[in-house]
Amino acid sequence: MHLLKDRGFNHPHSAEITPQGTYLDRRRWMQGLAAGAALGALPALAQSARPGKLAPLAGGRSGVAGALVMDKPTSYADASSYNNYYEFGTEKSDPVAAAHALRPRPWTVAVEGEVKKPGVFDLDALLKLAPMEERIYRLRCVEGWAMVIPWEGYSLAELIKRVEPTGNAKYVQFVTLADKAQMPGLASGVLDWPYVEGLRLDEAMHPLTLLAFGMYGEVLPKQNGAPLRVVVPWKYGFKSGKSIVKLRFVATQPKTSWQSAAPREYGFYSNVNPNVDHPRWSQASERRIGEGGLFAKKRPTLMFNGYEPQVGQMYAGMDLGKFY
Repeated sequence: MHLLKDRGFNHPHSAEITPQGTYLDRRRWMQGLAAGAALGALPALAQSARPGKLAPLAGGRSGVAGALVMDKPTSYADASSYNNYYEFGTEKSDPVAAAHALRPRPWTVAVEGEVKKPGVFDLDALLKLAPMEERIYRLRCVEGWAMVIPWEGYSLAELIKRVEPTGNAKYVQFVTLADKAQMPGLASGVLDWPYVEGLRLDEAMHPLTLLAFGMYGEVLPKQNGAPLRVVVPWKYGFKSGKSIVKLRFVATQPKTSWQSAAPREYGFYSNVNPNVDHPRWSQASERRIGEGGLFAKKRPTLMFNGYEPQVGQMYAGMDLGKFY
């Protein structure tokens, strides 16, 4: 194991843990999801680690360029049992074992800071804000493991446009739930809680940045960030905050949780880049979860996780070794 000296805890390399589950072909092209019906029946469903299927909604396959990759999806069993969610523990198997305590309803998300229309959004209001789409995204984590997951949601820009950021808004900070009664991992000193992340405003407004409410055509599992999370597919997985409770629009670059914990290892941008290694892990290659465990053939890491045609222009002229 590799020791994260800044916090004094064991931060295992993914290759030291064998993925759980066998491949179940759950990929489906959704013909749609509709917000009213989808979560009207959720209070009971959301209490289980494996919730029931979402009701059909208006929407369907995404028309956003890059939102549907042709890679074979990771099985639901692996994607819902092999997670980084330190609020429930630092081992990959901890979230699925401990997240049953999470209460995804009632739920609200506060929007504050440099916006003309600040406020508090109930989960049902967010579900009705825009039509749901299926987005099949690659997910790449800094430890070297990767997945391909069909998400359900809509572009975060739909919410941002409605709150009308002012000219002073340059960044969006995401604040996640921190409740010791629901999250046993908060008792540890792994990070300073709550977990916070951030994006530059143009990154947050990019059509690929997803506000996700489900995956594999079902309610988002608790261990995967229920009831809603952000998914930023061209960045390492820790940038995609789970169980969001607040969006704060600010003028200056916010400090993120991992920057505070280990500033020499984690930068603000955290774009997937095979040419810039993490101090403890090479980023040149990756292993897909579900493709043979320790014996899986490594794949070359794609620049911006394969989304360079869609997002590369946002970083034109930047020194990506300095702004990592």
